[in-house]
Amino acid sequence: MENKSILKKITSSREASLVIVLVVLLIVVSVINPSFMTVNNIMEILKNNAVTLILALGMLCVLLVGGIDISIASTLAFAGMSSGLLIKYGYLSGPLMTPLAFLIAIAIGVACGVIVGVIVGYGKVPPIIATMGGMYIFRAMAYLVGNSQWAGADALGDFQNFALGKFLGLNNCIWVVILCYVIFFVVLKWTKFGRNIYAVGSNAEAAQISGINVAKVKVEVYAIMGLLSGLCGALATTIYASAQPNMQTGKEMDVIAACVIGGVSMSGGRGSVIGALLGAVILAVIGKALPLVGIDAIAQNTVKGILIVAVIILNVITQRTMDRQNLERREM
Repeated sequence: MENKSILKKITSSREASLVIVLVVLLIVVSVINPSFMTVNNIMEILKNNAVTLILALGMLCVLLVGGIDISIASTLAFAGMSSGLLIKYGYLSGPLMTPLAFLIAIAIGVACGVIVGVIVGYGKVPPIIATMGGMYIFRAMAYLVGNSQWAGADALGDFQNFALGKFLGLNNCIWVVILCYVIFFVVLKWTKFGRNIYAVGSNAEAAQISGINVAKVKVEVYAIMGLLSGLCGALATTIYASAQPNMQTGKEMDVIAACVIGGVSMSGGRGSVIGALLGAVILAVIGKALPLVGIDAIAQNTVKGILIVAVIILNVITQRTMDRQNLERREM
């Protein structure tokens, strides 16, 4: 109980620090460019970064079990290209076109996630190796499906209107983000499955002894990551009104960075939905703010890199402090 209390205090403290960082960042950017904090601009930032925000949830779960997934952008492209081309060639049409396109993309993402999960969970292959293989395979599948073709705005028809539509004053893409975060917050905080994820990441051997099927949990987590990648494949297609085999290349790095900035441990067992959200929002604000102050793309990546390294160092120091405190309490 004491260990859990310490962990909660550290987690809440880290989240409070992230909120402070975000507020200071917004104030600074607003001083430089007063138009930054307009409602329309904030909504546009959230819509344009919906993919990163959603994928951060899946990466959170993967990192919590001590894994990593660098195949998500390739899965996204494979799913997005598949649904986009089905629309382009008339296989999907009519009033059910949009929901069917999303369902097909999600199904493809889940299949990719399960394949990777089985290799990691039951094949005992290191996650970085398994997902690296998936990264190349799924990206190649996106190119094979495309067969030198791509789907533009004209070919997508009404499907692109999903990202333009609103419900109760909010863009549809933002509603998808909100729904995902509510579901994951509930699942990770109040369900047995959520507790199993944290248990596997904290100590896989102890979790196995306590009756948790560790391999199954890992497969399920990677399937969830695949599901969100497929969802984002369709979402990216409608947001950018384009389905191309090279879409969102390198996006996995932004997603991992968002989680790390949000305090998610790379070694598993520690992290939260709120932290992942704050990390993704901070990264989105930085990405939008840097061009406003005249910093070019290369320098932007430098700033992101420095921030990630600084946060990782902070996370390591925090983890070591927590471990030392736990050891001292056991010795008393």
